[in-house]
Amino acid sequence: MRPFRLACLAYLSVALPGSTLGLLWPSMQLSFHEPVGALGIFLAFGVAASVIASAATGPILSRMSVGSLTALGITLVALALTVEGAAPSFLVLICGAVVFSLGFGALDSALNAHAATHFGPRDINWMHASFGLGATIGPLLVTAILADGLSWRWAEGAMAVVQGALACVFVLTRRNWGAPTAAAVTSRPDPKEEPPEGPAQLRPRKPSALVVLGALTFSAVEAGIESGAGIWGYLFLTAGRGLPHTLAGVAVSAYWAMMFLGRAVLGPVAEHVGAARVLAGAVAGVALGAAIMTVPGPGVLAVIGMMTVGVAAAPIFPLLTLTTAQRSGAANVMKTTRTVSFQVAAATIGGAALPAGMGLAIGAWNAKVLAPSLLVLGLAMCGVFWVMSSLVGRASST
Repeated sequence: MRPFRLACLAYLSVALPGSTLGLLWPSMQLSFHEPVGALGIFLAFGVAASVIASAATGPILSRMSVGSLTALGITLVALALTVEGAAPSFLVLICGAVVFSLGFGALDSALNAHAATHFGPRDINWMHASFGLGATIGPLLVTAILADGLSWRWAEGAMAVVQGALACVFVLTRRNWGAPTAAAVTSRPDPKEEPPEGPAQLRPRKPSALVVLGALTFSAVEAGIESGAGIWGYLFLTAGRGLPHTLAGVAVSAYWAMMFLGRAVLGPVAEHVGAARVLAGAVAGVALGAAIMTVPGPGVLAVIGMMTVGVAAAPIFPLLTLTTAQRSGAANVMKTTRTVSFQVAAATIGGAALPAGMGLAIGAWNAKVLAPSLLVLGLAMCGVFWVMSSLVGRASST
């Protein structure tokens, strides 16, 4: 099986359990007699473990192949689900969350690092679209299990079996990815970018600290916008804009569907017009969607804005990952891998911290504050992207 298909399968598989915590937590917290707010403790340990695993992936990939690390990551996820399903206490459940996040963080960084140096815009967007597909299937699977009157432990066990079977597949195919990368330049260029012009182009530029810092900030803000709109969108549409609960629920589902559709459609577009152009348009589209959500008016206007945010945000992180080497000057594969792993870690932090901040703002004011919060973050992302682009353009001209 080709690495591209394996990457899509891996992302789809880890998305199955990764998207079900919101459905399972009410039953889980009752089993352990914990308050609803204990989810914050559960998530805090998970996010910390994921950040550590993501940041450590770069050095690990110098000694271990992407295939072996992917197989290890899925194996840890299967082990974590088994531990969580049989957990006799909340403490053991947290231990399971740590193991899950270590596996997921390593796998996420490894796949993105491999994609940054081997895939084109279409393939990397399809890889991320596979995650969206898995995130859609996971809740449906859990809903069906719970609807049959079975415990949340059965749901965890069923997903553990699936992950265990997939872990065997990835162990058997781990050599299909190739050996650990050392120092060769294999980054796939943007088809619309200028080709190298002589030996001077082969010398790697020294990465700008400001560009790398900008990329980390950009990753964190983008992930926060993407997660914040998905997490708080339902409350915003109901309590903030007065939509019926059923319609708001459909709108949130449509938001995630737009994420899948955006990656499936805009990936091939980026193949033809260039990743940089699509990335610039997508960044502007997020700010536009947030502005539409902020404008007072009927609830349908807020839904249109939310769908715009979903479509626009869809290709941003995949294309940011793809252009890492061009942006940072990291012509060496391992330098690119390390940069990508830190970007994934930054996205993990932003995807947890910024929605938490939005929740605090909603609690202090009201649900309507979500839209201006997304608009401020969207404009900040535009600013960071403009600064990065200016610095990269200036460095390329020297």
